[in-house]
Amino acid sequence: MSEYDVVVVGAGNAACCAALAAAEHGARVLVLERASQSESGGNSRFTAGAIRFAYDGVDDLVALMPDLTESEIAATDFGSYTEAQFYDDMGRVTDYRTDPELASYLVSESKPTVLWMQQNGVRFAPIWGRQAFKVDGKFKFWGGLTVEAWGGGEGLVDALHGSLGDKGIEIRFGVAAKSLIFDGSTVHGIVGRQDGEAVEIRASSVVLAAGGFQANTEWRTRYLGPGWDLSKVRGTRFNTGDGIKMALDIGAMPYGNWSGAHAVAWEYNAPEFGDLAVGDAFQKHSYPFGVVINNDGQRFLNEGADFRNYTYAKYGREILKQPDYSAWQIFDAKVDHLLRDEYRIQQVTKVHANSIEELCARMDGVDTNAALETIRQYNEAVDTTTAFNPNIKDGRSTSGLDINKTNWANTLDEPPFQAYNVTCGLTFTFGGLRIDSKGQVLDTDLVQIPGLYAAGELIGGLFYGNYPGGTGLMAGAVFGKLAGTSAATNRTS
Repeated sequence: MSEYDVVVVGAGNAACCAALAAAEHGARVLVLERASQSESGGNSRFTAGAIRFAYDGVDDLVALMPDLTESEIAATDFGSYTEAQFYDDMGRVTDYRTDPELASYLVSESKPTVLWMQQNGVRFAPIWGRQAFKVDGKFKFWGGLTVEAWGGGEGLVDALHGSLGDKGIEIRFGVAAKSLIFDGSTVHGIVGRQDGEAVEIRASSVVLAAGGFQANTEWRTRYLGPGWDLSKVRGTRFNTGDGIKMALDIGAMPYGNWSGAHAVAWEYNAPEFGDLAVGDAFQKHSYPFGVVINNDGQRFLNEGADFRNYTYAKYGREILKQPDYSAWQIFDAKVDHLLRDEYRIQQVTKVHANSIEELCARMDGVDTNAALETIRQYNEAVDTTTAFNPNIKDGRSTSGLDINKTNWANTLDEPPFQAYNVTCGLTFTFGGLRIDSKGQVLDTDLVQIPGLYAAGELIGGLFYGNYPGGTGLMAGAVFGKLAGTSAATNRTS
């Protein structure tokens, strides 16, 4: 007889949702976490906690956040974000490569799943200040992303781990899952390593939710390409693709965008892996309101192509292509009040000056004359007759440049000026395992592998080249809940 009905590999958002769902259906559940308790929670602990879901209006948000006050509601235009809009965003930002069945399930289950998370102890709050700016005395949310977990990623993980404890679900820390117990037909558990010793844990079902391979330098270079060995890793050092490898070793089907990843603008001198003391604050996401140049002094992307949460996950790759894997985000005093809190931290590579000439001279590695000429041409190209509005795609653009800025184009002419040095920060990889509509892993013949399920970053097929902000946590929860439910059902089938 098996020791457990369900063993979940990982202890982040997706893994916890799988464990909670399995327990709800009567399963005996064990969660295995490679990290120590202080470093547990995978990438989820390093996130800002934003989560994207479809909602019809403020009533849905009040149901999720019942402590919203009347004055907060009156001062905020929450709008709506329909399933059709969410599904369209999933298609649009992935160049319509997203698996339509996976995307449809994600969208339709997004609202029920966040409400289920709330019932399991996760609190949520509006993302004022990061996803809504106050204009004419009222906040207006934009880009379909309205809510974050209370306390960010750390608060999310703590809430989920607390819920596991309340339900009597054990998290066994310091256990690195190494291989699946597989008889050639069916998965029967996990072989792991704990305190230098091999451990064997039998179970009717295994849910793999151990993240992508972003912390594996060799795999990054093999699958993402040259130069990715030099990217920073935003999150945990433990996501090295072990869950993916275990499944591939028994014949699972690889799926999705194996050469793609979520990668953002990240503090140039950040450490190799994420730092929990700093959390997500190494990110630098206010670039739509400034200008980004490389060390050759050239602009290389459209800073105002879309709302930040539809472009930030692909612009890290563009920065990695630049000389010395480096870029500088430049702002003037007009937009200083719009810069996110991450620009105010102590651990930041920043220069400031009272003239553009002095600023460009202080930016290490940058061709000063070329940068000055780029900024001169940019300033002359800005359409100053169109009103600037950070809450909408305002159409305030440039014209005549090789790369025009299509929204939020302000001249750089009001001192003091400031510039921030950024590089590529890798969040998670897009390639992974292929699952079916039950969250069950498929083999290379597209046949279910009995006893094996997957969720979170290690499933492929959802994201290609880019993703809508906040969808990672939502997908982890939706498919974690699905995998845990199906795994629990498997014990009685």
